[in-house]
Amino acid sequence: MADTVKLEIGGKASEYPVLSGTVGPDVIDIRKLYGATGAFTYDPGFTSTASCQSALTYIDGDQGVLLHRGYPIDQLAEQSSFMEVSYLLLNGELPSKKELDDFTYTISRHTMLHEQLATFYRGFRRDAHPMAIMCGVVGALSAFYHDSTDINDPKQRMIASHRLIAKMPTIAAMAYKYSVGQPFLYPKNDLSYTANFLRMTFGVPAEEYEPDPVIVSAMDKIFILHADHEQNASTSTVRLAGSSGANPFACIAAGIACLWGPAHGGANEAALNMLREIGTPDRIPEYIARAKNKDDPFRLMGFGHRVYKNFDPRAKVLGKAATEVLDKLGINDPVLDTARELEQIALKDQYFIDKKLYPNVDFYSGVILSAIGFPTTMFTVLFALARTVGWVAQWNEMISDPEQKIGRPRQLYNGPAQRDYVPVSQR
Repeated sequence: MADTVKLEIGGKASEYPVLSGTVGPDVIDIRKLYGATGAFTYDPGFTSTASCQSALTYIDGDQGVLLHRGYPIDQLAEQSSFMEVSYLLLNGELPSKKELDDFTYTISRHTMLHEQLATFYRGFRRDAHPMAIMCGVVGALSAFYHDSTDINDPKQRMIASHRLIAKMPTIAAMAYKYSVGQPFLYPKNDLSYTANFLRMTFGVPAEEYEPDPVIVSAMDKIFILHADHEQNASTSTVRLAGSSGANPFACIAAGIACLWGPAHGGANEAALNMLREIGTPDRIPEYIARAKNKDDPFRLMGFGHRVYKNFDPRAKVLGKAATEVLDKLGINDPVLDTARELEQIALKDQYFIDKKLYPNVDFYSGVILSAIGFPTTMFTVLFALARTVGWVAQWNEMISDPEQKIGRPRQLYNGPAQRDYVPVSQR
């Protein structure tokens, strides 16, 4: 017999089934709670609430585990490609050689943007933040691609998914080019997904761009490591927007807007700024002491995670990639030396061990992106580019879920009780 939970409110008892997933914590099904008791649960931030069923991504924060469709993230990052992981997230299984070739071909043929969108870019100020441009342009896609906005048609949903994955690098590269006053570059179908993006970002029409395999590999790893991360704030935003029946382009634009927040997508920029502030390894003890001082506003960025209470598995992969990139570029960056030393000190310091403050994915990603040549304003854009595949996979899963309803969180109201209106002349 399945487990149940008994709850008594006002002398009236009710029972609720306990549901079990493949792995992870059990879930108490409280869908009938309000009808049975007239009460809601109170869970700010939804940290103890499962908002949906999903077969995409599993995180065990205590053990430092991240699985995409059951595959460990470190195996995917080291052995797979972003296109292969994208197929996996969208379709549930790793592709055969032919399936991967067909999928890659399809994505490469959707990378062009409607030419009128180039005019749309010119409506922004040159100093506009690239994330502001991303929000606007992605939302505007629904005005150009009417043939893939019917969410009830599985074929149109997949076309929209392919278009979003394919066009996001073009949109991101154009946002960068616009900010620096350089001409837009059209995509090239003979390049890989990641190499194509690097060329559109850093190439110029005057000469041929030769993608560096080490840089391409590092960027591909960054994309894989940011592809999906369960029901985080931006993914939940995409699902909530999608639950109303909004078109996929609007839903992804909503996710981008949420990701823009410094508590979500901007953490790698904050971590890099912190490392630059520390400057050199010899200054680390001073900042460690400041981090431990409750009266000091300084906080170590890039350590700890809302979910992970162990070493972020993505950080291990990026730590190795950071060394490879800086060695290849011949950069002797004290920021990387500082990062390495700070990581080793923190892993041995009882203060950090007790508080479970381990390096997270943001700790090294900013170092890599800065070395490649991206300004900090582009960091969150790259996050959005990579996360798009997770968003569209989650959106597709939500649309296909027969139990899905329009999102409608409830509240604990603490405002005034009912009172009568008083005319302004009597106030």
